[in-house]
Amino acid sequence: MPTPPLGHEKSAPLGDASVGGAPIDPATKAMLEDQAAAERVVDIYAYLPTTTVAMVVGVAVTVTQYWKLVPRPGMVAWLVALCILGVVRAFMSHGFKHRPNDDREALLRWYQAWRATTLCAGALWGVAAWFFYGYGSPTEKLILILTIYSFCMAGMQILSPQHNTFYEFCALCLTPLIVRVALPGDSKSLMLAAYLLVIFGVTLLLARLYRKNNEGLMQIKVRADQLLIQLRAEKAAADAARQEAEVANRAKTQFFAAASHDLRQPLHAMGLFAEALRQRSHDEEVTQLVASINGSVDALEGLFSELLDITRIDTGGVDVTPEHFNVGEIFRRLRLHFEPVAFEKGLSLRFRGQSHNIFADPVLVERILRNLVSNAIRYTNDGSVLVSCRRREGRMLLQVWDTGVGIREREQDHIFEEFYQVPYNEVLSPQQRKGLGLGLAIVKRLTGLINAPLSLRSEPGRGSVFSLELSPGKTPRARGPSDVGGKAPLGLTLDHKFIVVVEDEPAVRGGLEVLLKGWGAQVASFETVAASSAWAQGADPVAQRPDLLVVDYRLEHGRTGVEAIHALREKFGANVPAIMVTGSTMTGHEAEAQQHDFHLLVKPVVPNKLRAMIGFKLGVRAPTKA
Repeated sequence: MPTPPLGHEKSAPLGDASVGGAPIDPATKAMLEDQAAAERVVDIYAYLPTTTVAMVVGVAVTVTQYWKLVPRPGMVAWLVALCILGVVRAFMSHGFKHRPNDDREALLRWYQAWRATTLCAGALWGVAAWFFYGYGSPTEKLILILTIYSFCMAGMQILSPQHNTFYEFCALCLTPLIVRVALPGDSKSLMLAAYLLVIFGVTLLLARLYRKNNEGLMQIKVRADQLLIQLRAEKAAADAARQEAEVANRAKTQFFAAASHDLRQPLHAMGLFAEALRQRSHDEEVTQLVASINGSVDALEGLFSELLDITRIDTGGVDVTPEHFNVGEIFRRLRLHFEPVAFEKGLSLRFRGQSHNIFADPVLVERILRNLVSNAIRYTNDGSVLVSCRRREGRMLLQVWDTGVGIREREQDHIFEEFYQVPYNEVLSPQQRKGLGLGLAIVKRLTGLINAPLSLRSEPGRGSVFSLELSPGKTPRARGPSDVGGKAPLGLTLDHKFIVVVEDEPAVRGGLEVLLKGWGAQVASFETVAASSAWAQGADPVAQRPDLLVVDYRLEHGRTGVEAIHALREKFGANVPAIMVTGSTMTGHEAEAQQHDFHLLVKPVVPNKLRAMIGFKLGVRAPTKA
């Protein structure tokens, strides 16, 4: 709001004020000083009704003392002048409250009008001192002096910031009084006048001190306002920088996810072709090379997932949304994902305590358990992996037990650090040695996000148990049942098995055809949902019924493998087993897998893992290693 400077009565400037070492912007400083001037005008008019009432009281006291002593025409003329002044001030007060605008010129006019009426009031009290002092006894004269001086003292708080106006008001009030007191010329009159002059001087000195203090407070206020403005500007800049950083972080995460997806495709195809080459060659050296290629592809898949997870956590891309959920839902999805892997290694994967409810973020809890179960299966060669949930001392305890190689006590303080891998003395398989050492680091960060204490007990050679403490929850709303039970192994080969493949990447599709045919299966492969649907419409529902569907998630024109599965199941039955293979690590696929009854594999999928999943879906155990 622009406001007028009060001429020669403007407060002292802010000088070289600065905030945080940075000088105050001149335009901002001028704006704040104008605001302070505007506030002074508002304060002046806020006191106007009070000063009017005080004047009425002073007039009443004076008239009471001098009504019978002063000549009537003079008294009446003085009262008429005061009444006119009071009416003018009343109109001014009303007009200021309803002023249409606060521009500089308008506020200057309001200030000048107030100053004129203030000086008129001082002049009228000076007139009263001059004409009334000669009448009455010493008591009336003393009352008149005290009344006029009281107006000067009372005006100090209101007028001293406008110091010239205050000096002029006091001069108009007290100068006639002092001169009138001294007029008789005797020693008493001169002494009294001298006392009044000293009091006048002390009053002006007090007013000066009061004005200095007031100006200091005003400067502090202006500086505080400036600080507030700069803090707001800095906060806005910080918010803008934070938003830019968040956008950059999201872009980095999205780029990494997209790059991860694109890199998984050729790796997936490479693994398939390498396995097909191994089946066609009986050379031992070629077999070892292919095994190394498959191990590297599998390791890269784990690295992509771990790097993407750690990037999302570090960039704040992980939202925590606690809710009440049944832990059995997570256990079913874990069984769905890990049972084929455990099946391939000959391990028993067991779950206990599915009926318990927990209050936490179910997505993050599931991600934590996935990493722990994956580690447990990786480092367990014989025995079992147990995932349990139980109540202990008012808390829910989620635990992952294994009978694996265990962790030495001196290593247990380091295993949650990034890129740290336990230096086992035992010879570990490539499957166990792979990785960057990020899995448990991700677990540690995720447990910190959900405020869930994590602990470890382990004994080398006997196994480990990771424990996670969470808050108990209430029973969630019921959801539809899902059958995720496993099947018993029935055979050893894929002979006479008919598998339909839907994959839009030519290299991956070709690799799958070669690999599956090498395992003895009959294969029909299609590039699009439309092509597979068209084939199904003309196929014999009995003679050409697929034993398994292997489909990619992302297909042509934004269509998905879920549509391909639906189209084929409409023709051949809803119980046709299906495996979804995708290069995307986006969340939500697990929910779709449970809803639409298929298993999920993330590219690149090494042939051993694909073979284990196919054997699990068909109830066919892959040939065991010698």
